[in-house]
Amino acid sequence: MSLSSIRAKRELLENTKGIVKEEVQLPKEAFTETEMLLQWSKYAQRSGDKGHKIMESLLLIGDPKLEGTTITHELPNDSTKIEFESEKIELLGYLRGKLHNHDITIEVIVNEKVENKFAFTPIDKYNRLKEINPNLDLLKKTFDLDI
Repeated sequence: MSLSSIRAKRELLENTKGIVKEEVQLPKEAFTETEMLLQWSKYAQRSGDKGHKIMESLLLIGDPKLEGTTITHELPNDSTKIEFESEKIELLGYLRGKLHNHDITIEVIVNEKVENKFAFTPIDKYNRLKEINPNLDLLKKTFDLDI
C-alpha cells in the first residue's frame, strides 16, 4: 500500500458517492391467455427448429393455464419436469419479452395420472375418433360403412 493508492481509493469513493442509480421500471403490460398461448406455440416451434425436439414436445403436451401473471403447465412425471426446468429460464425470458410483462412466472405441476389412451384395434380407433368427432358416426351410417 502506497500513499498514492490510498489517495486514488479515496477519490474513487468520493466520485461514486455522487452517483445515484436510477431504478429501472420493467414493463408490466396486461396480456390475454390467447396471446400467451400464441407465444408459447411460437417458442415450441422455434425450439423444434433448433433441434430441441424434447423441449418442443414438453411444451406441446398440453395447453398451459394462465392465472394472473402465473402460467401453470402440467407435465406427466418428474423426469419431464427436470427436463423442462432446464430450459425454463430461456422460455421465461422469451415470454417476458414478447408479452411485455416482467412479472410472468411459470409453475410446473406433475400429474402422474395423465394417461394416454392407445387404440390398437380398428374398433378402438373408431371409438377414439368418434369421441373426437361425433359426426363420424353419421358418416358411417350415411355411406353404410363398416369398421
